[in-house]
Amino acid sequence: METITLVLTLLVAVVASGLIARMLPFPVPRPLVQIALGAAVGLVADWRVTLDPDIFFLLFLPPLLFLDGWRIPREDLFKDGSTILELALGLVVFTVLGMGFFIHWMIPAMPLAVAFALAAVVSPTDPIAVSAIAQRTPIPKRMMHILEGESLLNDASGLVCLRFAVAAALTGAFSLGDAALNFLWVAIGGIAVGAGLTWLVGWSKAALTRRLGEESGSQILISLLIPFGAYLVAEHLHCSGILAAVAAGLTMGFVEARGNALAATRIRRTTVWDMIQFTANGTIFVLLGEQLPTILAGAADTVRVTGHHEPWWLAIYVVAINVGLAGLRFAWVWLSFRLTLLRRPESRARPNWRIIGAMSFAGVRGAITLAGVLTLPLAMKDGAPFPARDLAIFLAMGVIILSLIAASIGLPLMMRGLEMPAEPSGEAEIDAARIAAAEAAIAEIERTQHRLAEGRKDADAYVAVAARLMDVYRERIDQQTTEPEQMALLRRDQGIERELRLAALKAERGEIFRRVRDRELGSEAARKLVRELDLSETRLAV
Repeated sequence: METITLVLTLLVAVVASGLIARMLPFPVPRPLVQIALGAAVGLVADWRVTLDPDIFFLLFLPPLLFLDGWRIPREDLFKDGSTILELALGLVVFTVLGMGFFIHWMIPAMPLAVAFALAAVVSPTDPIAVSAIAQRTPIPKRMMHILEGESLLNDASGLVCLRFAVAAALTGAFSLGDAALNFLWVAIGGIAVGAGLTWLVGWSKAALTRRLGEESGSQILISLLIPFGAYLVAEHLHCSGILAAVAAGLTMGFVEARGNALAATRIRRTTVWDMIQFTANGTIFVLLGEQLPTILAGAADTVRVTGHHEPWWLAIYVVAINVGLAGLRFAWVWLSFRLTLLRRPESRARPNWRIIGAMSFAGVRGAITLAGVLTLPLAMKDGAPFPARDLAIFLAMGVIILSLIAASIGLPLMMRGLEMPAEPSGEAEIDAARIAAAEAAIAEIERTQHRLAEGRKDADAYVAVAARLMDVYRERIDQQTTEPEQMALLRRDQGIERELRLAALKAERGEIFRRVRDRELGSEAARKLVRELDLSETRLAV
């Protein structure tokens, strides 16, 4: 019963975080509010959640990473693939080496292998935290896609570095060749498992649907099970379950491009996934905050490991690690951008320092960092306590909170008044697709009308209805092929029409609810009518 009460309390805290974030007079990212609420829950209530890293990874990361991979624009991901790989692989290794030596130099009491382990868990950026920051800060689309792609792929490289750092701490031995081979197996195997499983499920689902028909509930449940299945199979094969979940999401985008699912399934599935994303994101940060009192309670003992007695030394170390991470990230991003420009002889532009600074501030750490540091073993092989484990956990938590605060303050300042290079709007592609779709609809209406009306006495009715529908589509084509001046007037008229239609829909909905309250209309009929109005309003809002 206590566990159920705790879960419900965490969910209430997630809901309350949104209300508090909107009530504050100054913009504060929701993750910081959620961490504060989680810390309040941990202080007020006598509850302590013991985070099992394996369970934490399994419950939260697969669905969220799967959804991010599913929804990220694949063409943008592949267009900036070289930059993303430079950040997701090269920057992680660069950060682990640089921060490992820096942390060991700054805190000699922390063994070098443990310092490398700490550097490995703070090197990957967190896709959940990046997305949460972006909700309050207007980040250019291309930059956001690079950040999302980096944070989706750098977890595997960071966790592999962590695995070998822990092995070196336990055994005192390290093999670069074994590490490289293991990384290849972990990465390639994880991607293959995720992509293969998703393709197999998609093919099987399509074959069964053609034979038996489609049931929306089952289709939605299958989409929920795919990331967990990919993660578990990959981990069983000692591959990266995180990369398997990401690859499954990317493959799901290709599978769904076939358009086999019913419209009702897509609408309901989107709603379910939006709810899961909101709930899981919030719960992760509330749990991070709930761990904070426990970590701070041991601060007095933890600081003694560093050779000091004043707790404020821990704050100095946290700030120093964040500054070091930002400096290494700034240097690597600058170098990456320079190499990208050199590969394009037609471009003589130099990297914009503010863009590089924004990319550096956007290196936010989150749940993966905390879950990774909690995987540090409790004891060595001889039974002795694992050296500086509590210190590593404290510093990792400090890095998470400070990186969120720095991004919340630094990103808006960096982005304010920054003129970004013009990005293709894609309007031409959208207009061309609308015209092609309308032409395909006209051709299909004409074919279907001839087929249905053949040999019928009321053939004229089919001809009249088909002509009316084809006129609607021809009008849509004419709207997409008008002159720019006419398009400006048309957009103005469409804006006016949209406002009038929204007002009319609101009035319709109000009248339906009034009839329900006055028992002039049944609830089932009202639900049907309201859903029709809601779908119409959703189309206008897009």
